[in-house]
Amino acid sequence: MNDSPHRTGETPIESSLGYYLAKAREVFLERMDRAVKPLGLTAPQVGVVMLLWCGRATTPFELSRVMSYDSGSMTRMLDRLEKKGFIERTRSETDRRIVKLELTPAGREAASQLPALGKAVLNEQLHGFSADEVATLVNLLGRFIANGTGAQAPGNVLAGVCGVREKSSEEGDE
Repeated sequence: MNDSPHRTGETPIESSLGYYLAKAREVFLERMDRAVKPLGLTAPQVGVVMLLWCGRATTPFELSRVMSYDSGSMTRMLDRLEKKGFIERTRSETDRRIVKLELTPAGREAASQLPALGKAVLNEQLHGFSADEVATLVNLLGRFIANGTGAQAPGNVLAGVCGVREKSSEEGDE
């Protein structure tokens, strides 16, 4: 007896959970690519810029680990971001083997625009979803991810990026 919620071989690929997860990622990345193109970025590069902006990573190794990229792919992405003027690499003063990464002023400017762009893309993608449906989707995906990582299900990943929040209308621009 198989009590697994996913039955192998019983579901056509076009209606399988794996297909829908892969297709959802593809559709989201295509939409994100269009949104960030005016900034000179691609959807995969957004992750690098945001992680550097948030301080969650400062080296190619940390970025590779957090983003699950192999070192060769990460090096090529960093080469492109450096060529575009979004990042700069420097050697650690305490250990010359370590390469430190920093956003340039252009990189920081782009990063400051990404939370609003990301929110707009998600809102477009979630058009017609109720707040309860979005909360359920986030909860289910969090559990799905936790099952693969052995970690606890994360909180609402849509609630703020790197501690950045939008200004309320009362705060205004300072």
